[in-house]
Amino acid sequence: MFSLLVGLVIGFGLPLQTAINSRLRRIVRSPLVSSMISFSVGTLFLVAILILSRQGLLISEATIAHQPWWIWIGGILSVVYLTGNIVLFPHLGAAQTVIMPVVGQLSMSMLIDNFGWFDSQRHPLTVIRVIGGIVVLLGVLLVVFTNSARSELKIQKSHASVDERRPRNSTSALPWQIAGVVTGMLSAAQTAINGHLGTVLASPEKAAFISFLVGTVALWIIVAAYEHGIHVKPAFSRKNPWWVWIGGVIGSLFVLGNAYMVPKIGTGLTVVVVLFGMISGGLVVDSFGWLGARRISVRPVQLLGVLALICGVILIKLF
Repeated sequence: MFSLLVGLVIGFGLPLQTAINSRLRRIVRSPLVSSMISFSVGTLFLVAILILSRQGLLISEATIAHQPWWIWIGGILSVVYLTGNIVLFPHLGAAQTVIMPVVGQLSMSMLIDNFGWFDSQRHPLTVIRVIGGIVVLLGVLLVVFTNSARSELKIQKSHASVDERRPRNSTSALPWQIAGVVTGMLSAAQTAINGHLGTVLASPEKAAFISFLVGTVALWIIVAAYEHGIHVKPAFSRKNPWWVWIGGVIGSLFVLGNAYMVPKIGTGLTVVVVLFGMISGGLVVDSFGWLGARRISVRPVQLLGVLALICGVILIKLF
């Protein structure tokens, strides 16, 4: 039960992190730079946790030598997923940029559970669990495909170029839809990898630290190459609200929570519970306009979607 509560809390925090990083993105005028700052802050926060809990930052040579190579790439997959969403949005729009990765996350997480990939605990795939996954996907569809989501998409498209506003045929969108599913699958793989890393190191805190450290190093390299330098000075202006710095803290707690949950309840249920928390948190942020987010009223069909998510979680958990 405690693991489910952890999943709900960290999932609820993701929309808050998104709102914070969106504000930071407007300040530094770069999604990559805002992500780099967020990852860097999260890494420092995890360093503080390890120091306060008297855990070392280093890993033994024996652990590095005897563990498979994939155990260290969780942070890289996180960066790919983050960057993938940025790249996908102009080609798929807001709704499909949410839906396609979710399809990948649900599919991959259940495959990981069924086959025990990444040394995960096996949770056999039953008909009821498949139905539960479909019900969860239906809930996501109901939440995303609403009039409020469409109106938001129209506003975003109004700022796009004429070429971007032209209708896209299904054939041209198909490669991007596949890419969206793949990024979601990588996200689920990252969850399983970090969970196993936490078990190997006997410390979900250290697993989260390594994941964030790898992601931070990768983002610094990407930003230096793509942005032709590191430009973070605007972020330090005193005019900025203090909370623009805590997105990385929320993100680090998210990774830490996943590393804690996976060994206990499996990758599939972890992904679904976090997804439920994320959807619920997103509706609350939209409804109240927290952290500078644009206020969007919650529709009854969205509440129906949340109910479907709850039903899906129950099916996956109990069967």
